[in-house]
Amino acid sequence: MGSNILYIEDNPDNMMLVKRALEARGYKLIQAMNGFDGVSAAEREEVDLILLDINLPDIDGYEVARRIRSSNKHALAYVPIIAVTANALKGDAEKALSAGCDVYMSKPINIRELWARVEAFVPSPQK
Repeated sequence: MGSNILYIEDNPDNMMLVKRALEARGYKLIQAMNGFDGVSAAEREEVDLILLDINLPDIDGYEVARRIRSSNKHALAYVPIIAVTANALKGDAEKALSAGCDVYMSKPINIRELWARVEAFVPSPQK
């Protein structure tokens, strides 16, 4: 059973919060600070789940999701992607889902919701 989670996030505070929360549950967090690095990490690493910020400094999360879904690494077509974003406008969730994300989660990050969303796709290694 895998437990590698890729988090693509440019905010160091959010990265640290999620890292601590997920490592406390036994997950291994792979970090990428921008969209291009995130796509590269997804193609290079064996990941079981991707947490994806939408507002990134280079390419936005929608484009990251599209690139991951169309990657030559066949398994990435099936890796769950959870969009984690401060965007709360009408249509943002639909836009994330149509780009290839499986779930849309809003910021600020609620740790209990994060655990529940992640564990729905990748059971905690500690259970």
